Amino acid sequence: MESIITTVVAFVFSIGVLVAVHEYGHFWVARFLNVKVLTFSIGFGSPLFKFRGKKDDTEYVIAAVPLGGYVKMLDEREGEVAEHEKHRAFNRQPVMKRFAIVFAGPFVNFVFAVWAFWLMFVIGVQGVVPVMGELEKDSIAWQSGLRQGDTIVSVAERKTPIWSSMYEELLPFYVDRKDVVLQLKEHPDVVLKLSQVPPDKEAMDIHNSLGLKLNLPKVKPIVGKVFPDTPAEAVGIKSDDEILAVDGNPVEDWVALVKYIQQRPNQKVKLTIKQGDSENNIELVTAEQERDGKTVGILGVSNKYSAKLAESMYAVHQYPLVEALFKGAEKTWQMSVLTLKVLGKMVVGEASLKNISGPITIAEVAGHSAQQGLEYFLRFLAIVSLSLGLINLLPIPVLDGGHLLFYLIEIVKGSPVSDRAQEYALKFGVSILVMLMSIAIYNDINRMMG
Repeated sequence: MESIITTVVAFVFSIGVLVAVHEYGHFWVARFLNVKVLTFSIGFGSPLFKFRGKKDDTEYVIAAVPLGGYVKMLDEREGEVAEHEKHRAFNRQPVMKRFAIVFAGPFVNFVFAVWAFWLMFVIGVQGVVPVMGELEKDSIAWQSGLRQGDTIVSVAERKTPIWSSMYEELLPFYVDRKDVVLQLKEHPDVVLKLSQVPPDKEAMDIHNSLGLKLNLPKVKPIVGKVFPDTPAEAVGIKSDDEILAVDGNPVEDWVALVKYIQQRPNQKVKLTIKQGDSENNIELVTAEQERDGKTVGILGVSNKYSAKLAESMYAVHQYPLVEALFKGAEKTWQMSVLTLKVLGKMVVGEASLKNISGPITIAEVAGHSAQQGLEYFLRFLAIVSLSLGLINLLPIPVLDGGHLLFYLIEIVKGSPVSDRAQEYALKFGVSILVMLMSIAIYNDINRMMG
């Protein structure tokens, strides 16, 4: 229950902040250019809270549905305007002023992303040092020359002090299927053969596709919790039981046990279990479960102890104040380019539409990052903010980018796009957005079911 509350609060807060940032960009530039703002609203629907400001009697609103917002400006196309205020109407402004007001929303989203990344780097992100664990011999990591115990210190000469930063630096090369040089602490550089990743593997599959594994200490396979209605409960396995062997093979590590069982869904296995002072042999048929698109076997138990890493295995990804600002700008640029590449690949059919996420996935990630700590929540806010900025710049009517496209055409041809052409374009834009939202919600539901 607590995690659900955290998820809902984190999601509403995140969307509220990012929408407020976006709309404030429109609002501030409109005010700066002496265009009258009638309403500044965060959310849609029935107002939960509203008041009027002293300047221009602007109405400020927080509405019930937090999935958006708007800035309503004085405009002759939307109502009668008094003669003495016509010079402040949005439609009366020169095209470059209108362009600046509309562009300001997405632009401020990028500024916010830089700020959030900057603050994240100043605080510092704590994580695990990227030391390789036992690698599968048929994995791309092994075939590229990585071995257990290797420490990846940088990717393409970009420092990777923690595990998450290693994946962030690998991701652009993974999307392009471009081989990349890894600098190791103990051995000469190796080339990670990302060109060998099958084209149907998505960005979210990077972990499984490469076979990179963290070097975790071995943990005894002692049962912590037995889940109801599972094979383990059916045969009487209890908390504190130690699994000594499976199918006659000694088991010294929980991870090895999990791997063995996962490879045998809906199959009979024989467990040797230490229960108190006695050893018992128990036969059971594993259950099956879908994980990451694959069917795996499960017993229905969790481990009592988690792997405890030595203090030397932790590091902090952090920069001084000024350097952190440059790193924040660099990270914003890198993530923006990566997002555009993925969007481009989806348009030409080289990437799956499964990459599109909807509000349910965003809410889950918001809650998860909030539980991890402020630095991870800041990273989430930065990525969503720059994504919001990029999406709004797409040349789709209804979005800011569609209006900017109309203004560019007006600049070139010397006259505004006709009302009829704009009407048709807006209808097309609405249909595109409805289709994209449908795909996003469909993907969310699929992820929940899978």
